[in-house]
Amino acid sequence: MNYEQRYACLTRPFRGRPWAITGLKIANGTLVVLMYIAYPLLLIELYLRHHTLLDPLLQRAFWVPALSFLIVTVFRRKINRLRPYEAWPIEPLIPRNKHGESMPSRHVFSSTVIAMVYLYLHPPLGAAFLLVSLLSAVVRVLAGVHYPTDVMAGFVTGVFSGIFLWW
Repeated sequence: MNYEQRYACLTRPFRGRPWAITGLKIANGTLVVLMYIAYPLLLIELYLRHHTLLDPLLQRAFWVPALSFLIVTVFRRKINRLRPYEAWPIEPLIPRNKHGESMPSRHVFSSTVIAMVYLYLHPPLGAAFLLVSLLSAVVRVLAGVHYPTDVMAGFVTGVFSGIFLWW
């Protein structure tokens, strides 16, 4: 079975159901916004807790994700993998105009490394945010903007980047 056929099977429950596609779009946007609000709030909390930008924990919480994000960005530009909707004759559930740079998923990477920062500082929230990252990965594949391997690579890279917080 090729990817076109797999994607058709994956998205069959959504096709012909505008409410389901709208729900997928809302989930996609909500999950992204949730993580991008949660991260600055955590950095603010760390600053308020220690009252200095030079606090080592605040520095690690900022620089590990930031540098990892830059490395992932350079890496995906080098790979420049086509997105599923570019490589296959599929109609994505959430249309995008982005070309290439599909591997690894930077959205999934970002939410995962943010979840890892939370896991280090607030374990229950970190665990919940790791689930949010996995849900985001599923949504990105269903949307048709990433392959499963793209989101898996983003998730694993985010976990490994986050492990550097402990060292």
